[in-house]
Amino acid sequence: MSKLIIGFALCITFNLSSSITIAQARLSNDRQMVEADVKHLQIPAGYTQNLHWDLPLDSVGPNGSIITWKSANPHYISNKGRLIKRSPRNGAKVNVLLTATVQSGTTSKSKNFKILVAREEQPYDGYLFAYFEGSGPREQQEQLRFGTSADAVHWNASNDNQPIIASSEISATGGIRDPHILRGEDEKTFYLVATDMHTTKDGWDYNPGITMLKSTDLIHWTHGIVNLEKAYPQKFPNTKWVWAPQTIYDPAVGKYMVYFTVRSKENLALDFYYAYANQDFTGFEAEPQLLFKAKYGAIDGDIIYKDGLYHFFYKGNTKNAEGKEIANGIQQAIGKTLQGPWAEDFNYVDAYSAKKVSVEGSGIFKLNNRDEYILMYDLYRDHRYEFQRSLDLFNFSQSPESFTKNFNPRHGTVISITRQEAKRLNKQWGGVPAELLKVDISSKKDKKQLLRIICLKI
Repeated sequence: MSKLIIGFALCITFNLSSSITIAQARLSNDRQMVEADVKHLQIPAGYTQNLHWDLPLDSVGPNGSIITWKSANPHYISNKGRLIKRSPRNGAKVNVLLTATVQSGTTSKSKNFKILVAREEQPYDGYLFAYFEGSGPREQQEQLRFGTSADAVHWNASNDNQPIIASSEISATGGIRDPHILRGEDEKTFYLVATDMHTTKDGWDYNPGITMLKSTDLIHWTHGIVNLEKAYPQKFPNTKWVWAPQTIYDPAVGKYMVYFTVRSKENLALDFYYAYANQDFTGFEAEPQLLFKAKYGAIDGDIIYKDGLYHFFYKGNTKNAEGKEIANGIQQAIGKTLQGPWAEDFNYVDAYSAKKVSVEGSGIFKLNNRDEYILMYDLYRDHRYEFQRSLDLFNFSQSPESFTKNFNPRHGTVISITRQEAKRLNKQWGGVPAELLKVDISSKKDKKQLLRIICLKI
């Protein structure tokens, strides 16, 4: 009996010792997991230094730990990283402390991040349309032109609808198409990219790349030319097309991404590639990489951010089992980051796909002082340019509307502009609507100018 009791006691001691050893090992694993995930946890500087997006916060670490977040100022940033409001336009940026707690088992550790909330967007008064022309002498069509508007519906051409820059000065081919214009993060630098292509002279079989332009006043532009085939011969040999480039700021890396469709002579797939622009905006930092491969190919991409999602609009198509195209029009894909992955929606958002009317060159922009968006597109066969409206970028008005304009734009893009920028454009090229040239007494600059005129008259 005594031997049995002794054996039972030893068994209990062994099991207890084993349990302690297992618990210690688990505790050690939890500690290592938490330490590793805390070290890995970062918020890119593009978000922390000038936040005007929702924060993409991790809830699970790469090693499996659970991550929870707490905002020190939920009036500006919620505990889930949603941007509630921006810093006042005048004064210092609001600084919000965001604390991440990383936990596994009973082990936890915190890490703090300081987030500078971007100032409220400056007030905009009008719109600028960058386009190339679809009428007149063919040799003059593929050149950069500007139009302006006070309401984004009624447009007037700048410079009597003549080019604001000769294509021969900014492109390798002597022609440009599909101009895309973007206002930079500093609100005063502008970036413009365009297809380097002169179909009147060279036809449709080949274009080498794109042209890239940069300006601080919308009047004077520096430029660079990127020839994909020459710059990256191993990855892009025998390139047939480099079409419809666009630019967007990527807060995950704090750089400007340029994306475009590429087709080679051997592979007829129409895939989107991207590269980050160099600091001078004259070329790329590195070899372009694949961005998005639509199931049936796509062109004319335009990406916009809203409420934690990137909306990627493009001209897509549908093919039957035999590979024959049976429909085409404007589609969209959704992603949480600019690098994807992109969830492709095979429905068409434009009002013309079901009517078998061809559209391309989708351009999406937000209306001034309103949470409403315009999706415009080029009905290139019919020489029309129309648009549909949306509040959420998923649902669009069913009946398309037409622009009123004194020019015939082809595949262009629109940005918002201030009254002062409109006046600068008018001084250089004319054609700006009278509504944008009126004195704004709320503007300090206009008020000073008005007082100066009054004093001179006195």
